[in-house]
Amino acid sequence: MAQARRELLLRAHRHQLRKEDLEDCYSQATLELLARARAAGTFSTRAHMANALEQRFVSRIHDRRRALCGRSPAQAALDDALPLGGCSEGDIEVADIRAEIDKLVMLRMDLRSLGRVMHNLTPDQRLVLTSRIDSGMDCAQFCSRFGWSKEKYRKVAQRARARLRELLASEEGAIRRPPAQIDARSRAAAAR
Repeated sequence: MAQARRELLLRAHRHQLRKEDLEDCYSQATLELLARARAAGTFSTRAHMANALEQRFVSRIHDRRRALCGRSPAQAALDDALPLGGCSEGDIEVADIRAEIDKLVMLRMDLRSLGRVMHNLTPDQRLVLTSRIDSGMDCAQFCSRFGWSKEKYRKVAQRARARLRELLASEEGAIRRPPAQIDARSRAAAAR
């Protein structure tokens, strides 16, 4: 009976739930009907059995819809969720924020370059730059803490930034320039 009525009932109630949910409800109704039959519950006719199956199926549909409409917030959230990372049309692609490896590598290289050239700044210039970076200290806070005038702070900071740009540019040029040994080898290889 359950097998014969399956397609008919799923088609008749397809407007109420998704196909997966309808199949789940139908399976539950069938299991309940089998449990009733095993517990000595007899059905008088095949029509009685078909009506009992449909009644349990509709009851499971109503339970599922109630759960989706707010009785179960977790179930409602799961029902509205979209699948992640699949290849279907409606699936969502999850962006990996760490996927931009080239950008991360460039930032790390800049940080290493900064570490190599910082020692070429004066102690006052390093103090001004690190106070801005480490503690986010503004001019007024720095001047009150170290007893500097605002004009001295402005000039030291300006010179520190200019010197740092100059040092980083020369560092970048040194990295891009091939060493003399490699250059001599490549010329020798090209001559062959």
